[in-house]
Amino acid sequence: MKVLVDTCIWSQVLRHKSPDADLTKKLQELVQNSRIAILGPIRQELLSGISQMKQFNALKETLSSFEDMPLNTEHYEKAAEFCNICRRKGVQGSTIDFLICAVAIMENLVIFTVDKDFENYKKYLPLRLIK
Repeated sequence: MKVLVDTCIWSQVLRHKSPDADLTKKLQELVQNSRIAILGPIRQELLSGISQMKQFNALKETLSSFEDMPLNTEHYEKAAEFCNICRRKGVQGSTIDFLICAVAIMENLVIFTVDKDFENYKKYLPLRLIK
């Protein structure tokens, strides 16, 4: 089964000076077993805000090994629906988070994240999470 790796995991492993050893090991295992899934918006989040062009290019090169999952209108519509469901329950989230949720559910993916917001979404959406 493919695993949709959230921005926070990539960032912790690839952008931090002292990456979390457990997260790094789990991500390496997923890479070695060809189980990684990534979305264009996650790639954009990762590459945004890097002031050093050398670091930007190195990260871009690393990420180039992973092909973006194709997205379609139904993914975006489902993301909006999930946003509305959660909002009615008092749970706020980013549009990219809800897109991640929609793609994961529609494409039968597990989400690898340490972002606690996803635990809140899981109360109202049928998400499968790993940490």
